[in-house]
Amino acid sequence: MSAIRNIIHTLFPSTCICCGDILVGDESQICLSCLAHLPHTYFSQQPDNPAEMMLAGRIPFVSATAMLFYSHGNATQTIVHDMKFHGNSDLCVMMGTMLGIELLSSGRFDDVDLLLPVPLHWTRRISRGYNQSLLLCQGVQKNFHREISIGCLYRHRPTRKQSLQHQSQRASNVYGAFRVKNQTLLSGKHVLLIDDVMTTGATLTSCCDALRTVPDIKISIAVLSMVQ
Repeated sequence: MSAIRNIIHTLFPSTCICCGDILVGDESQICLSCLAHLPHTYFSQQPDNPAEMMLAGRIPFVSATAMLFYSHGNATQTIVHDMKFHGNSDLCVMMGTMLGIELLSSGRFDDVDLLLPVPLHWTRRISRGYNQSLLLCQGVQKNFHREISIGCLYRHRPTRKQSLQHQSQRASNVYGAFRVKNQTLLSGKHVLLIDDVMTTGATLTSCCDALRTVPDIKISIAVLSMVQ
């Protein structure tokens, strides 16, 4: 089987999703050069960072961070689109692993009890094949060892894609879209809400509005990327 894999790799070499160059050695998905030049925010080390400032006053939270800057045409946009629209589930886990390393090194999220993915409605999950936020959580968990809570926070109605909504429509699109069940599993816990992109913060705000019905819950937020 190893010989067959080598032949396939020779005939159809893997390429970097960001620049298109052929991957070599232990490179996977993204070449070392593109990895080195990803637009990191370094927010995890900064209290009152721009991610926290965007959410301040809208929801009560302990800490918030975004790992990468997202802008039109940059490498982060390519990565996120490959995760969400091209079926690249392995990339979701890989990027979650990177996020987990950053959370671990930060020290600002040490007292988190549970990882909580932003849920998809079941119809969207079936059409996509997976929830990219859950796969991000699975990657985060590889280094930031916390249990993943699945099903306690759920999206009870389908919503239109946020990426297709005008900024003024995004809050109303997801307003009241999330609910909580089995509150006792979250009561008194510090949960880390995880998603792929924060644009206006509308989806995260709607999630937190639902979570705030849980007694004594504390909420922190970590997203893979934040729109500049």
